[in-house]
Amino acid sequence: MILSRRTFLALAVAVSTSRAAAQVYPTKPIRLIVPFPPGGGTDILARVLGNRLSQTFGQPVVVENKPGAGGNIGVDAVAKAAPDGYTLVLGQTSNLAINPTLYPRLPYDPLKDLAPIALVASAPLVLVVQSGSPYRSLADIVTAAKAKPDTITFASPGSGTVAHLTGELLQREAGLKFQHVPYKGAAQAITDLLGRTVDLYMSSVPTALTHIKGGRLRPIVVTSAKRVPELPDVPTVVEAGYPGTEAATWFGLLARAGTPSSVITRLAEETNRALETQEVREKIAAEGAEVLRGSPEEFATLLRAEIDRWGRVVRESGARVE
Repeated sequence: MILSRRTFLALAVAVSTSRAAAQVYPTKPIRLIVPFPPGGGTDILARVLGNRLSQTFGQPVVVENKPGAGGNIGVDAVAKAAPDGYTLVLGQTSNLAINPTLYPRLPYDPLKDLAPIALVASAPLVLVVQSGSPYRSLADIVTAAKAKPDTITFASPGSGTVAHLTGELLQREAGLKFQHVPYKGAAQAITDLLGRTVDLYMSSVPTALTHIKGGRLRPIVVTSAKRVPELPDVPTVVEAGYPGTEAATWFGLLARAGTPSSVITRLAEETNRALETQEVREKIAAEGAEVLRGSPEEFATLLRAEIDRWGRVVRESGARVE
């Protein structure tokens, strides 16, 4: 096909403009939305990454907590923001891969309305109890739950979250029945666990780690195949005899679909570069998480696979929004 001079010039201007946008981006502060309350795993990782990107870009990366509806409100704010790269979200498994099946009328489509930038980290879950709890092992909990079904209270940061569904997987595999108590995020759930209002809590490792190290919470089991370096004495679900409960929460950076590819590329490059620095890697590892990294295309591939995987778990568990 032979291009006319006018078409050729138009394409040349578009390419030039795209390159210029990438070179000057960003020229103003960037909003990094966390779809959950302060203090949770997503919030912690967002602040670590945001601080580093602020140094890199020479512009503030302002973390903004926008909780509600299982993370949907925060993600939807980005799905409806201007597609210019100045409003980002640190999404994770729950609001990107689980909610499309859990919610009958989700206000956004993760595959159509969002542009993946880079995976940031992955963290297993940890089942915890208050330090004064009589439960010291998963075997203790299984025995008690089978003796008195539906009396042990199991808290999660919300219905349909990875924590909730992992708890459902554990109950199904072990033949148990807990009384599920969903919260709107991690902070209040942990407060009630510490106050002995609830018996168990399934948490991301970053969220619970400070309380575990401070002796306020007792870790029972982690939901990974291998032990977590920050919790070397805590057995895995595989070691405990429940390999079907293995699960993890992943975290990734996204923008509004339609954001210029040059801006997405720059964000991906700088995010991956930040994740390669010793400072960021050490901070993420200290929270019990593992750095991931990756290209926008790799993130998009994972997202599609995870929507399929967790969709099946939601349907099989019968989980619903409460």
